[in-house]
Amino acid sequence: MKEAYDVLVVGGGPGGALAAKAAAEAGLSVLLVEKRPAIGAPVRCAEGIGKDALAEFIEADPKWVSTDIERAVLVGPDGTRFTIGGEAAGGKVGYVLDRKMFDRELVWRAAEAGAEIQVHARASAPIMIDGKLQGAVIHQHGKTYEVRAKVVIAADGVESKFAKWAGIDTTVPLWELETCAQYVVNDIDIDPKANVFYVSNEACPWGYIWIFPKGPRCANIGIGIAGTKSGEGHRAKDYLDRYLAKEFPNGKVTELIVGGVSVCKPLESTVADNLIIVGDAARLSDPITGGGIYNAMYTGNLAGNVAATAIKNGDTSKNALMIYDKTWREGPVGKTLARNYAVKESFIKMDDKKLNSIVHSMSDLSIEDLSVKKLVLAIFKANPWLALELPHLLKAL
Repeated sequence: MKEAYDVLVVGGGPGGALAAKAAAEAGLSVLLVEKRPAIGAPVRCAEGIGKDALAEFIEADPKWVSTDIERAVLVGPDGTRFTIGGEAAGGKVGYVLDRKMFDRELVWRAAEAGAEIQVHARASAPIMIDGKLQGAVIHQHGKTYEVRAKVVIAADGVESKFAKWAGIDTTVPLWELETCAQYVVNDIDIDPKANVFYVSNEACPWGYIWIFPKGPRCANIGIGIAGTKSGEGHRAKDYLDRYLAKEFPNGKVTELIVGGVSVCKPLESTVADNLIIVGDAARLSDPITGGGIYNAMYTGNLAGNVAATAIKNGDTSKNALMIYDKTWREGPVGKTLARNYAVKESFIKMDDKKLNSIVHSMSDLSIEDLSVKKLVLAIFKANPWLALELPHLLKAL
């Protein structure tokens, strides 16, 4: 490691990789540090992304696409199913990725653009001078390095510590932190072309269960529940074990991952002097699904470009970097997050009787394309009582 770079990127996930690539392509010296010894491992997500979303940044490659999904299936508490597929699904349903290979591909592209990559390198503290961020202390292989940077991009995920160390309040309320567990399950009978979402406040309180196919008889099967609903005997893994015992009693589990996902509002500000925060570290995961790959890629790419412009202009103050915050917040990403947060808050606490009523009513729905807004409006049309119960949501849409 050198003593100084134009840009230091903390975190080697999709957001960090695209930030490093964009900054390097702009001619800047870039260092990306990843605390784990291998990029993409361990996997910490369900690995789904929309086709249209992915296509903004990279062409799909069979090397890291596990499944090309054609349908989305919503399953109610009593087992009633609602399927959207074909032209209605368009490019919104997407792919199930192999994140280990996908993340490495993105980082390889950042390296090819000129970024330096260091793994097993942990950013343990910010370097603060006169109250302003000037770089980070990096620990790697028993050695300590002080690395100066004109801009630091914090892309260290939902467990992000760097932004907090730099003085940003990154606290997530417990009720807005989904505690998650996921198995890779083999030798099971599934629809290999359908992503399945199961909702039930009894089986997965304030969350949902997902089945994302990884192959003909293999899937990521996971659950997310509200942190306040977790406790002894009813942890996310306990709920998931009960679901598997009921639905896939003969499935062969080959992997278990656990973690957390924020489903809260984004940070009040995602920039500070010499600092930009991207992806899950900025609390930009989708409040409904918890998905965050696209938002991380979008904000990472944006952060790299904004950092490059600011450095070339000789001004990396909070005010100069605020265009990053303004761009994502006022654009499609910010508007979608705000709308989906309102949807999440409206439906998440509904009891199973109401959830069943909604899913039953959806069987006759005609939806031109798969979008949260059009789906929710169609649900309101089929369930007039919702307009009285959730008038604020109609305004938000």
